[in-house]
Amino acid sequence: MTLAHVGRPLALARMLSPLHYELHFACASGYEAFLPAGNMEYWPIRSISSAQFLAALAAGKPVYDVATLQTYVEDDRRLLEQLRPAAVIGDFRLSLAVSARLVGVPYIGLINAYWSPYIPQQYTVPSLALSRILPIALANALFRAGRPLAFALHSVPLNQLRRRFGLPALRYDLRSLYADADQVLYPDVAEMFAATNLPANHAYLGPVTWSPATPEPAWWHGLPQDLPLVYVTLGSSGQGELLPLILQALAELPLRLMVATAGQDMPDTIPENAYVARYLPGELAAQRAQLVICNGGSPSTQQALAAGVPVLGIAGNLDQYLNMQGVQAVGAGRCLRSDRLQARVLRESVTQMLVHPGLRAAALHMAQVFQQYDVAQRLLAALDRVGVRALGAR
Repeated sequence: MTLAHVGRPLALARMLSPLHYELHFACASGYEAFLPAGNMEYWPIRSISSAQFLAALAAGKPVYDVATLQTYVEDDRRLLEQLRPAAVIGDFRLSLAVSARLVGVPYIGLINAYWSPYIPQQYTVPSLALSRILPIALANALFRAGRPLAFALHSVPLNQLRRRFGLPALRYDLRSLYADADQVLYPDVAEMFAATNLPANHAYLGPVTWSPATPEPAWWHGLPQDLPLVYVTLGSSGQGELLPLILQALAELPLRLMVATAGQDMPDTIPENAYVARYLPGELAAQRAQLVICNGGSPSTQQALAAGVPVLGIAGNLDQYLNMQGVQAVGAGRCLRSDRLQARVLRESVTQMLVHPGLRAAALHMAQVFQQYDVAQRLLAALDRVGVRALGAR
């Protein structure tokens, strides 16, 4: 759906030696430039576009209809029957909960912990028509009251799909459908998203960070070091139209901006204190920065916290709000609403966060927590639990 759903599986594939595993990677077309050469075979599969996905989120509508999901299952089955893999790992390819079972292939599903039915949440109204026309307190109250019904309605197409293929329906709760796999792995840490009564087939994987292997821009090595450095990226699921506002709001502050548009169009006007590229090595950019401004999603926030850098999340969709709740709960960041973003508030937030010692200390603590998670070993353990062992392993 977005680059994050391609990047995380690529990061996991990078942890599996091609000497010990035969690796195949399937995703929609358009991402070929990000695939490493030589160590895996690429298979194109059909998917709705990112624009269609994001439009559904913005409207609060179900992302898929049954016809689309059935097409996914048919495509999945053809590929799985051709390859007969020992296991399939999926990142938001929800059809795999049906197709992998039909073919008899163990399915390992990646979902962020904050979507788990075993992790309590306090829901915040995302950027919807509701939030734009009502006071936020009232919009929040109405959203929380209607949220169970909305999650039930969103789960109808997936349950209809299951019945078409002779599988029992699950609870009419979107979270239960997201968490339907032989092994469910959370690319998160328990210290940010604590579970209750976690089933044996659910496990924390730890932070899965990934950056596209793209050339560094010409300015990368000559970036002045005289002022605080802020890394700005709204990601592929961010609100790209907000980038000009952000750049202009921060143009007169005594700082330097490293900006990645994540493949979106370059801004028409670039302030003198901003250095812009379509893509940047996000992990390295976060390490160089004193603050990361992003859409609040897990990929960018994890890059920041892994580097011990506080996060200012400008959240729009529910996924971003849920993730930022975890970041704020550990004291490592702050969140602004994308649908209420004001230049003055943004400037004040950035100015305060750059000098706030508690935010930096909390981010550094989370960097230490992240280091305690051996993601590669946890991935191997999950593969072992579904009966997959490396070539030559006993």
